[in-house]
Amino acid sequence: MSTSPNVSASGQFKIGGDLAINRLGFGAMRITGKGIWGDPPDPAAARATLKRVPELGINLIDTADSYGPYVSEDLIREVLHPYKNVVVATKAGLTRQGPDIWLPLGRPEYLRQCTLMSLRRLGQERIDLWQLHRIDPKVPRDEQFEAIASMQKEGLIRHVGLSEVNVEEIEAARKYFTVATVQNLYNLANRQSEKVLDYCDRHGIGFIPWFPLAAGELTGPGSVIAGVAARHKASNGQVALAWLLKRSKVMLPIPGTGSVHHLEENAAAATIQLSDADFDALDKQGAHAAS
Repeated sequence: MSTSPNVSASGQFKIGGDLAINRLGFGAMRITGKGIWGDPPDPAAARATLKRVPELGINLIDTADSYGPYVSEDLIREVLHPYKNVVVATKAGLTRQGPDIWLPLGRPEYLRQCTLMSLRRLGQERIDLWQLHRIDPKVPRDEQFEAIASMQKEGLIRHVGLSEVNVEEIEAARKYFTVATVQNLYNLANRQSEKVLDYCDRHGIGFIPWFPLAAGELTGPGSVIAGVAARHKASNGQVALAWLLKRSKVMLPIPGTGSVHHLEENAAAATIQLSDADFDALDKQGAHAAS
C-alpha cells in the first residue's frame, strides 16, 4: 500500500450529475468534543487533521450545524477557507440540548435560519450540498420539502440531500427537488438501508454511509475480514471501507476522525483492490451478522 495515500484511487462521482468529487470523503463530526458537544479535546490535532484532508485528495467534507453545535463548521472555515477544489456539505434540521442529545426540528423558518447561519459560518454564498438531517415527524414533510425547494430556487443551496430516509420518502421529496444524495446508516455489519442503496444505485443518487467503519463481531481472530486484512497488510477498518467502495459506484464513505494518523489510514483504504472472492466472502459474513 502507498506510503502517500491519495483518495483519487477511490474513483469519482458527480453529485447531482455535475459536481465531481472523489468517492472517499471525510466526516467532520469527530472534530468536536465528547458527545459531539463543544470544542475538541485536542484543538491542534483537529486543525492539523483538517489541514491534511485536501492534501490526501479528499474533496468532500461532510459536516452539520449541529456538530458542536457550530464547532465543526467554524473549524472548517478557520482552517480551509477559501475552499480550493473542496466541497463542504452541511446538514440542518437537528437541535441540540446537550451531549449526545439530538431532536429534529423541521419548521420552514428554522431550516432557513440554519441555512443562512451555515452560510455565514462557512463563509460561503451558496452551499454546494445541503442535507436535511432528519425529516421532522411533527411538521408536515411537504412543508419541509417546499422550504428546501424555495432555498434552492433562491440560490442559497446548489444540491439537496436527505438523511435517514426510506425509498418512499425519497420519492416524495423528488416531487419538490432533485435528490442528489442520501445519507443513511450503512456498513459491512448493518444492512438496514440495503433497499435505499439499491434505489440510489438505479437512479444515480450518491449514497453517503454514516458509521462506515463499524464491523463489530466480524473483526475477531480467524474472521473473514481479519484474513483479508492480513493479505492486504491493512487494518480491519481499511478493509471495511474497501468493501463499501466496491459495493456500489454511488457509494461515498465519509469516515471521520480528529487524528492525522487515522485520517491517513482511512485514505489509504482507497488503494485496496478487493477480489470478487474477497468481496463476496465479506458480504456473506456481513449479511449474516446483520440478519
